Amino acid sequence: MEPSLPVLLVLVLSLPVSTSQHFFLLRPSDLMPVLELQEDPDPELDPREKDLNETELHSALGRHFDPEMMSLFPREEDREDREEGPLPEELQDLDLDQKQKKKLRRRLQLWARTGCPLVHTWTDLGTRFWPRYVRVGSCRRQSSCSVPRGMFCRPARSSSLTVLRWRCVTRGAGLRCAWISVNYPVISECKCACPT
Repeated sequence: MEPSLPVLLVLVLSLPVSTSQHFFLLRPSDLMPVLELQEDPDPELDPREKDLNETELHSALGRHFDPEMMSLFPREEDREDREEGPLPEELQDLDLDQKQKKKLRRRLQLWARTGCPLVHTWTDLGTRFWPRYVRVGSCRRQSSCSVPRGMFCRPARSSSLTVLRWRCVTRGAGLRCAWISVNYPVISECKCACPT
């Protein structure tokens, strides 16, 4: 007995699905910024004092440790946002009449509003990450970045920091924990774009 065409067609179409299960695994997302992690509150899953040997952890992270973007202790916030205010001295020294200065000031204010600066803040990842504090970027979203209004600052590019993550897995009757390397994505550039 020969298989009928519909049965053969179903078998052929179902073959790639059954052999390509890896396509259904979780994949990294392009959504930025990273959503806050939901950790199991069980203190048994936290690293103990002996697991927090700074020398060993620094050695494990190696060249991936970036002191500009990572810290073992809380750091002060960077405040470099200057959108409005007096003209810089270099521009005040320009030989312009009063009308030209007003025009220039207005154009510079509009230009400053259309920029999308990257704003850095220090984020505490928690005790299960080393280093615990990372400097992440965000895009300013309070007001429109275009003239006329309508476009907003959005993440344009991201990069990733390599940090260590304390991971516990149940094996047999016990719990096995170890530090593993993970990539933590951060926004590295913002652009003015239409809302989606």
